[in-house]
Parts: sequence; C-alpha cells; structure tokens
Amino acid sequence: MIPSFGDSGCEVPAETQMLLLETREKSTVQNGLSKPTTENSLYILLLPVLDGPFRASLQGNTVNELEFCIESGDPIVQTSQILAKHKGTFNHVENKKIPAHVDWFGWSTWDAFYHKVDPEGIEKGLKSLSEGGFPPKFLIIDEGWQNKVMEVEADETDSPYHATSVDRLTSIEENDKFKGFRSGKSYANLREFVKFIEEEYGLKLVYACHALIGSWGGVLPTSEEMRKYDPWIKHIVQSPGNVSHVICTTLGPMEKYGIGMIAPSNIYRFYDDLHSYLASCNVDGVKVDVQNVLELLGSCYGGRVALMGRYQEALEESLKQGAATRVSEGFMQMEPTFQTLRVAAVAFNSLLMGEIAVPDWDMFFSDHYTAEFHAAARALGGCPVYVQLRRSH
Repeated sequence: MIPSFGDSGCEVPAETQMLLLETREKSTVQNGLSKPTTENSLYILLLPVLDGPFRASLQGNTVNELEFCIESGDPIVQTSQILAKHKGTFNHVENKKIPAHVDWFGWSTWDAFYHKVDPEGIEKGLKSLSEGGFPPKFLIIDEGWQNKVMEVEADETDSPYHATSVDRLTSIEENDKFKGFRSGKSYANLREFVKFIEEEYGLKLVYACHALIGSWGGVLPTSEEMRKYDPWIKHIVQSPGNVSHVICTTLGPMEKYGIGMIAPSNIYRFYDDLHSYLASCNVDGVKVDVQNVLELLGSCYGGRVALMGRYQEALEESLKQGAATRVSEGFMQMEPTFQTLRVAAVAFNSLLMGEIAVPDWDMFFSDHYTAEFHAAARALGGCPVYVQLRRSH
C-alpha cells in the first residue's frame, strides 16, 4: 500500500484499500478568478471490507466512476451480491496488549547475514553494538536458524531478492549451526545460546523469525517430523491482481515446485508445537514473515479470505499476545529515490493499520546515508526502533 492523490475517479488506482474523499462547496468567483472554499468541507472515508469469503478493493474507471472489485481467490466461490456494513470483527489497538519490544532499541540479523546467520555472527554483532555505546535490548534472529531443504531451479544467489530456489521446513528445531557451537563456551542447542546472549549482553527479548507457512516453500511433506501434520505439495493458482511485489521476485521457483502446505485443520497444531518449542528455548516471541504467499493457495479452501482467516486465528491462538504489524515495504538500502516515498507510505498506512495494531516501520541501516532521516521518522512514528548492520560487520 502506497499513497496516491487525485481529484477525479479515473485517478483511483486498482487495489485501493482506503479512500479519503474531501468534498467542498462549489467554487466562488472573485475578480474573474475561481477560488475554492474550504469553510464547509466534508470528509468521507471509504474502507473496503470483507463479506464472508470475499475481499474488496476500490478502483476508478475511464468514465470517472468508482468501482468495488470483489474476489474470493477460489474459482468455485462466487456471488452476485455483496453487503457492506460495519463488521466489528477485530479489536482496536487500545484494547490489545502492546508488545514489549516497542519500548526497547533492537537489532535484526537479516541484512547482516541473510540465511547464513550463525551464533558466532550474532555474538560479533551484539559485541559491536555494545562497544559502540548502543547495546540492543531486543534481538530478532531472522532467516537461517531453521532446518530446511532447498529445491534449486538455477545457480543459487546470495541475494534474497532474486530467489532461484524453494526452501521447505523439515523440523521445528534449530539447524546444526545452532547446535554444538563453540566460542569459548559450548552451546549444545538454541536454548543454551539464547540464555548465554541474554546474560552476556543484557538482552531483554529474543525473537525468532518463521514464515506463516513454515518456510518460503512451506514444509517438506516427506519429512518424518512434518508428516504428522499431513502436508502435501499444492501448486499456485493465480488470479488477476493478487500477486504482490515480494511474491513476484520468487514466484518462478514456487510455480515450478509448488508449496508444501499444511491443511487449515492441522495448522494450529503446527503453530503450537513450533511456538512451544521456541518458548522452551527461551525465545520470547516470533516475527511471522511470508504471509502473502498464502493468498495464492485459496482454491479448494473457500478462497483467500477463508484460508487466511483460519491461519491467522490459529496463529493468534497459539501466541496469545498483542501484535505489531509491518505497514510498509522492506527497507531497500540500494534504492536512493525510495527512502522518502517509503516513509510517506508508512505514515499514511499507519492511519489505518494503527487502529488495529502497533505499526512497525521496519528496520533500517544505522550507517546508511539516510539513517538520521529514518531515525527521526521512527521517533515520530511511535513504532519499534531496530536497526540492521552491514554484512562487513
């Protein structure tokens, strides 16, 4: 979601999620010049919502009409009538528990390591930040701690933005990088490592990242541990307008190999097992990534709304906590013209999402040429403040 502006119906982009209209009295003419008056302006908010298994968005057409676009994501789920009303299906943010990490400075391991994160690198990063006078109080162990297998389409690349493979989860436990690690001390597992860095570096919170569907490519159906959730390979069914930017960068291999999907009837058991294990490892919370892929898997499950609803309900029941939610595209450090657009986008998006959850404006590089700009924006945004380190660190 990014902001757009205009004064006619044809300028309303497709997939508009929120539309604020300003209406004014007709212009008055003074000395031959037309001068609009704002004394009696009226503001109207149009917010497309869900109706049963259908989701809605707004779009303009060439004759300046405003259209509702209604879709389910499942070819067999159709309707000829949609009712719009105040749904009352979620609690406002003031009635939710504010996540503890909002009050602390943090570090995410993502851009420092991508999927190559390991205990030694995490220790070096924590030591670097502490010696620099800014010890983080919460840590996100991002991609790279889980047990996965890769199905490769072409030569692997080190860039996460041009994936050539699909990775599938084989176990809820940590991979071998986080077992038997030695650096002056021996950490037999993730639990011992997390306990050590909390005590050594004064961390108050440690989070771990996992995808909504387990991993980017879901779970591995032939894995002995995953079999109890009865997963299978489901191939992507696309419908117009439902492929986001993030999906587009990885859709090729996903289309070729499909997604290792857990049925909605078993997804709570998977989440509960995963989160219970992480809790036993002293992990305090999770960052749930890759949520948009699920919208491509709605056929045969009543569509994207029905499927996403069941997954989200299971996720929230498993975690039993209030949430922060990303309100932006990721921090693209190599895009020089993207920085101001991105901050403008998250500010506008926070108007809507801030009513539902604590807006998360994402991490940023502490030594980027726009670092001060991003830091000031987050100070105003009332959002969590956490940074990335460059890979050379």
